[in-house]
Amino acid sequence: MGEHNVHSSTDQKNRAEFIKHLLDDIKALEIMIEQDLIEKDIVRIGAEQEFCLVNNNWRPAKNAEEILRAINDTHFTTELAKYNLEINLDPLELKKDCFSTVENELNRLLTKAKITAAQFDTKIVLTGILPTIRKRHLELEYMTSNPRYSALNDILRTQRGTDFELHIRNVDELSIHHKSVLFEACNTSFQMHLQIPPQDFVSSYNWAQAISGPVLGLCTNSPLLFGRELWSETRIALFRQSMDIRSSSYALKDRGARVSFSNEWASGSVVEIFKNDIAQHKVVLSRDITANSLSELKKGNIPKLQALSLHNGTVYRWNRPCYGVGGGKAHVRIENRYIPSGPTTLDEIANFAFWVGLMIGRPSKFDDMSKCMDFRDAKGNFIKAARNGKDAILNWMGSHISIQDLVTKELLPIAHSGLEKANVDANDIERFLQIIEKRAKGITASDWNIRSYRSFQKNMKRDDALRTLTETIYQNQQSELPGHEWPILKTKLSKKHKDASLVGHIMSTKLFTVDKYDLANLATSIMKWKNIHHVPVENKPGKLCGLLTWNHVKNIQDQKKNNDNCIVSDIMVKKVVTVQPKTTIIKAIQIMKKHEIGCLPVVQKQDLVGIITIKDIIAFDHGKSL
Repeated sequence: MGEHNVHSSTDQKNRAEFIKHLLDDIKALEIMIEQDLIEKDIVRIGAEQEFCLVNNNWRPAKNAEEILRAINDTHFTTELAKYNLEINLDPLELKKDCFSTVENELNRLLTKAKITAAQFDTKIVLTGILPTIRKRHLELEYMTSNPRYSALNDILRTQRGTDFELHIRNVDELSIHHKSVLFEACNTSFQMHLQIPPQDFVSSYNWAQAISGPVLGLCTNSPLLFGRELWSETRIALFRQSMDIRSSSYALKDRGARVSFSNEWASGSVVEIFKNDIAQHKVVLSRDITANSLSELKKGNIPKLQALSLHNGTVYRWNRPCYGVGGGKAHVRIENRYIPSGPTTLDEIANFAFWVGLMIGRPSKFDDMSKCMDFRDAKGNFIKAARNGKDAILNWMGSHISIQDLVTKELLPIAHSGLEKANVDANDIERFLQIIEKRAKGITASDWNIRSYRSFQKNMKRDDALRTLTETIYQNQQSELPGHEWPILKTKLSKKHKDASLVGHIMSTKLFTVDKYDLANLATSIMKWKNIHHVPVENKPGKLCGLLTWNHVKNIQDQKKNNDNCIVSDIMVKKVVTVQPKTTIIKAIQIMKKHEIGCLPVVQKQDLVGIITIKDIIAFDHGKSL
């Protein structure tokens, strides 16, 4: 998440001073490019590994900061939520066994994290979106106590002016509001960095944009959110909407999102990309800067461009240009941000080698992408791949082609050539690209997640299926088999999860509801058709206002108090006993006993989110008798 020593940009004096430094940083970068002060005779790679922390019940943990202190290693840093951490790997020169070296270092650091986390009864899972995340894990109590995160949350909420909205639809549909940016905390990625010679930056950047669709489609690993089947790579839609400060209005406005793929091919130099981002996106964070970049240049020093780096860190391009200083030399690089974490480190390094090989192996005919491909096709391919994964049909250089054919027939040979050009060891080229080829011909991690989840749901309720899925992901990761070799479990696991302790874990969320002004005959017909004994009643704003129970309805019918014109409000129970998702199951049982009722609607701020019945409790064998 970048620089931590920051504050919001609401103070006008601090904001003005920061913007002055930001403009000076742009001038300084232009001077460095003109004076050939940007490193160009070496290519390095680097990566960032985000991972999830789960407790023994496979739910998000809440102890990232304690684990981080215990690890005591500068490679590790916090993330937005208390159930995530990040590893920053050391950069390496692109040559010989660099990818095996990255793999070994990543595994060493993850093993260190696993050993430390185990001391806190916590496990590590690599996945694009942790299946067991629920809405309650997005409350501010789960936000890491770091000034950057709270400042970012406060300023984005202020600039947006309303709650954040999430609307994603595919097989299932998710539509929800939230008060913080913690939706973004659901996303876990494997970010890849490639140093680029400044004179070739725009050509490389545009090529990176062009290949994003097919690369993403083959690497998807985030098909589920809150138990809903959404995009093959749901992170793409989730991240864009979770950081969006634009709010809806009656006016038709063209305003760029902070998370974007861009709208046109880049031109000029890397400086032009930075300029466009400054022009389009407001400053949301600032920091105290003592050393002016132009002054540092005059002294013969290489400036860090702190203002530019901070602002760039709040503009979330899926392919993001970056400036850095290492060993006293400045460099520019492309950060690939769209690849999800997992399913294994072997898969991640294969993705890394594939992407780097493609970048280095770019055929000369693609030096000017504007002459080869309409930018809208590249952007459309990215969205298609995010939605449909490997099944997407892309528009590639004017022709329609499947991702499988594009990867196996055209992109893999380019990647192979690029890695050979970079003098990468032949054994590494073969080992990593073979995984890409087998995945292209087989299944992706998203495919495995969906097939396994559907299989589990045949015998389990949603919460159990999600925890079983998370447990299976963890177990498979210990085997070190690449994701395309993971077996699809066809039957229910013998081990039962018996830790369901909250109403939210076992409640039914697929509800049949009626309006208070509906005809009673409609409501009773629905109850008969669907063989259900409890139907919540909602008013016009969609709030819970009553409950129909079969026994109550039957009594009224027996008393002959209903007729063809009777409406639901005439026969419903008006004083409804409810619980919340956080209510314990034991407490719910006590409430049912006290009021001698067989169901409890589950509400959250008056919104109906589920229902729990005696059958739900018995089905989960909670061990409590009613």
